[in-house]
Amino acid sequence: MISRRGALAALGAGLAAGAWPATAQQIFDPRGGGNGLRLTEAQLKAGATFLGRHPSVDVHAHPGRFFLRDLARQNATTRAMGAPFEPKALADMAAGQVTAVLFNCVSDALLLEQSPTKGLVAAREFDPGEAWADYQRQVAVLKALVARGDALPGRDGRDIARALADHRTACAFAVEGGDFIEDRLERVHTAYADGVRSITIVHYHPNQIGDPQTEAPRFPGLTPVGKDIVREMNKAGIVIDLAHASLGVTRDAVEVSTRPMMISHTNLKRPGVDHPRLVSVEHARLVTTHGGIVGSVPSGIGQKTVADWIASILRLVDAVGVDHVAIGTDMDANYMPVFSDYADWPLIPAALLAHGVREPEVAKVMGGNFLRVLGAQRG
Repeated sequence: MISRRGALAALGAGLAAGAWPATAQQIFDPRGGGNGLRLTEAQLKAGATFLGRHPSVDVHAHPGRFFLRDLARQNATTRAMGAPFEPKALADMAAGQVTAVLFNCVSDALLLEQSPTKGLVAAREFDPGEAWADYQRQVAVLKALVARGDALPGRDGRDIARALADHRTACAFAVEGGDFIEDRLERVHTAYADGVRSITIVHYHPNQIGDPQTEAPRFPGLTPVGKDIVREMNKAGIVIDLAHASLGVTRDAVEVSTRPMMISHTNLKRPGVDHPRLVSVEHARLVTTHGGIVGSVPSGIGQKTVADWIASILRLVDAVGVDHVAIGTDMDANYMPVFSDYADWPLIPAALLAHGVREPEVAKVMGGNFLRVLGAQRG
């Protein structure tokens, strides 16, 4: 495997993290400005050509903020996000040749508000039955989207291969936050039957599974029921997503899980760029040395342009290996995103190819590594 260090030097070391906390408007609206890339027409064409040959997967996103559809109860944060816009997001995916996206429901969306000192926090606890009812609402939105034919199903590698062949986008169901499971292990299997293929076990709300990175820990790692839920997810065939999870939760999950896992949307800490949502190399390797993957996110933490984000992707490749890196945009609910339009998806393979990454390696980062992890969940 070729070294990425020359490419990183060319791209620069990146920029210091943006101020925290941000307003809701900063979180959900893209920055203006150029992308920082210098690509020729031939290089841009190579990116688009690549996507016609290889499956590409966004391993974590909220396209068109679908999770707000049919929302009965609003708070300041959901109001700031505005109305959902799935048709535009789907049109952009088609324009960008995106093969598959993990459409993430937000388990604790009803709880989240802006703290003046910490950013997004869970401002209250769930009412009885509220978490399960809201899971059902959001999954119903995704089921309707697929039933209408707006996107193809994305339940497994065969579905995603079919989407590539048909020049369509597959919708893989996912949930950010395992709150809806409560202590009802059968709900893990219900989620799988619903089509859910990934669950981020902890989001911003400290839940029955464990603690998020952004809160003071209550527990050293997974709770007893959290360990049971990890085991049940392994049995069901659902990818365990450790994005937002504390280091202790991550350590325990690695000990308990018999299947490869992922951290779907983060980047590495580095000198001058530190934030609770970033991970150390050691944290990332806990997951990748057990066959898992880490998705690089185009957030505004230490990044101001797409070029900065490409540098973050390459930094991950150097740290954990090309077999363990993926793309997780957190699209349409990202913090000060530097990449905010699926129509620009070809820029990612174009930039990686232009910076000396070989086509088979780019294919791994763009989708192949996730498909390996998804395929390893059953059998």
